[in-house]
Amino acid sequence: GGSAGGVGAMVPQFLLRRAAASAPRVAGRRGVSSALAALQHPPTQVTTLPNGLRVASQATADETLTVGVWIDAGSRFETMESNGTAHFLEHMAFKGTKRRNRIALETEIENMGGHLNAYTSREQTVYYAKCFKEDLAQGVDILADILQNSTLDQASLDFERGVILREMEEVEKTTEEVIFDRLHLTAFHGSPLGYTILGPVENIQFITREQLRDYIQQNYTADRMVVAAAGPVEHGELVRLSEELFGGFPQRRSSSPARQQERPEFCGAELLYKTDEPGALAHFAVGYEGVPWTHPDSLTFMTIQSIIGSYKRGEGLVPAELSGNRLTNSIARNLQPGTTESFSAFNTCYKDTGLFGFYAQCEEPAVSSCMDELLYGVSSLAHSVTDEEVERGKRSLKTVLFGSLDSTTAIAEDIGRQLLVYGRRIPISELLVRLEAIDSSEVRRVVREHLCDKDIAITALGPVGGLPPLTELRKRTGPMRL
Repeated sequence: GGSAGGVGAMVPQFLLRRAAASAPRVAGRRGVSSALAALQHPPTQVTTLPNGLRVASQATADETLTVGVWIDAGSRFETMESNGTAHFLEHMAFKGTKRRNRIALETEIENMGGHLNAYTSREQTVYYAKCFKEDLAQGVDILADILQNSTLDQASLDFERGVILREMEEVEKTTEEVIFDRLHLTAFHGSPLGYTILGPVENIQFITREQLRDYIQQNYTADRMVVAAAGPVEHGELVRLSEELFGGFPQRRSSSPARQQERPEFCGAELLYKTDEPGALAHFAVGYEGVPWTHPDSLTFMTIQSIIGSYKRGEGLVPAELSGNRLTNSIARNLQPGTTESFSAFNTCYKDTGLFGFYAQCEEPAVSSCMDELLYGVSSLAHSVTDEEVERGKRSLKTVLFGSLDSTTAIAEDIGRQLLVYGRRIPISELLVRLEAIDSSEVRRVVREHLCDKDIAITALGPVGGLPPLTELRKRTGPMRL
């Protein structure tokens, strides 16, 4: 990442011209307009306050705005005893402060016609408000109030335990969520990155106010926070409001112990939950060790995810047998007996590691052949990916990267996340130039270095008795089909 206070590394003019000139060839007519619009979008302004808090904004021509606080804190910074605290705090934030009780807070947001939300991930906690442009000051005031003055009263604490336990029951019913939680547990066994975000039942039942206050004190420090806004926002006003309302946030004390930051060790292991429910689909996920956000190959990993893509039986305009996606094509043609219901590639980056792989659902007889096709689909890219496949993957990635920035919430989210992970917001012009440099030889190199003949973590659930042993599957990560 670059400096925390800068808007981002400047891209030389000739590179900008090259990116603009190459956009038509790469992106097709619709891609041209999105790429050129991307190049012309207003800059992200970033200011660092004396206490280390960063304030960032991008002006857009909307009537409403999104303003929020992105905090470098999540479940990976917990201990086994405190796992679930970050998420519990998010629930407690809207239960009232010293100035506004819960009813007053809800009424105020309702009267503004606004919307208040929060979420927790493994490395970030986010609180944000959507409101009209004239209500910016009120929105920032509410966010500052709930982050600094939440009462965390015992009655609300006990009530939320039940709410979170019910939420956990809902999560357990979503097979995909269960699989990904267990994949993290398998791949990062022994590291807090392997913990679930909600935490175990016993922690939820016994988390105390003291634990919540300790977590705030250790993690909610100005140097780990970004106030980000997108919409009709005047940056100077946002800085003034942030200074006034967030200026009291402490910097991390030099005397306080540094957070545990050992790099999680990736484990080649499997965690299988076999059931024999008649007619049930088998679900499985395979994870390879990926790369961190700031790794030079991170954009190539995103491109590889895009090349592998996703498939859902019976969906899509082009029949799977005729798809230009090689993996979709071979899965549709070759799987007998049994059928594959769906598969999708995933790529998750963290500060110091990553998780790349695929998730699939198939009928019981197809488990072994589906796994084989997908493992070979990844490793074969080391020697046989074509320029055409790479260009298609890059076009699809551009649609995801630029097409998702279509609301003030998505833009504020992008600003907040990038400032936390890169220390700056990468200009879209720079992203286009870096994407342009990725070709088939680059994809082959990255697959050979990171994904070929490597350890894998596997989680599976359902009728997965036909899955070959891990030692056998590990051999199939090599470049030649066994």
